[in-house]
Amino acid sequence: MDISALNALSKKAGQAILDIYNNPQHADVVDYKDDNSPLTLADKASHQVIEEGLKSMYPDIPIISEEGESIDFDIRKNYAKYWLVDPLDGTKEFINRNGEFTVNIALIDDRKAVAGFIYVPVKDVTYYGTKEGGAFKQEGSAAPEQITVNGKEKQRIAVRSKSHASPEEETVLEKYDAGESISVGSSLKFCMVAEGKADIYYRHGPTMEWDTGAGQAVLEAAGGKVLIGQGPEPFLYNKENLLNGSFLCLGF
Repeated sequence: MDISALNALSKKAGQAILDIYNNPQHADVVDYKDDNSPLTLADKASHQVIEEGLKSMYPDIPIISEEGESIDFDIRKNYAKYWLVDPLDGTKEFINRNGEFTVNIALIDDRKAVAGFIYVPVKDVTYYGTKEGGAFKQEGSAAPEQITVNGKEKQRIAVRSKSHASPEEETVLEKYDAGESISVGSSLKFCMVAEGKADIYYRHGPTMEWDTGAGQAVLEAAGGKVLIGQGPEPFLYNKENLLNGSFLCLGF
């Protein structure tokens, strides 16, 4: 796997997003999908860059993308390995212009997230990780720095969603002695746990598999874990329905 090329691809997709984000003629152009979730020109532009790049580098590995064509389960159930892509994670953050949106590229192998590449276009920050190689954070063109989870045993910090909070979170966070909390959008929540700025992230509401694949890979490469519901079963991919249930991310 060419880590440098995949990071470069995520940055190229991020630049396509920024070209629209920073263009006042285009940034507010929003459409809606069948499920009424927002879609911007930037989602489409990023998807095109990533799809073309992955097909060029890895023509034999299929792609499942939020903005790609729907693939019937009878076909994709036979995918031993595939790319799982969210070209613009945090579309609401994009529309609200708070900068907390990301480009997510994950490699799924035998239903497990084994590599993840997350790029934060506005901040020019990359998070990436592989099962064998560990997790890293790179700011701009600086040298990558390895990141690991905190492993704190008490007074843990929770990271919460900016737009999808739920009452069920309180029960879970209290159980794990998480008194303080921070709030960020998109897959940055996984990254906060991976680099030790937070210790726990619980999501009760629904997400899609492309929302979580890259973040899970980075977090697990940093020594954390992602569990179904409140555990203990590990979180797996390529379900018949790509809609996720609740999950729990732990940095200890």
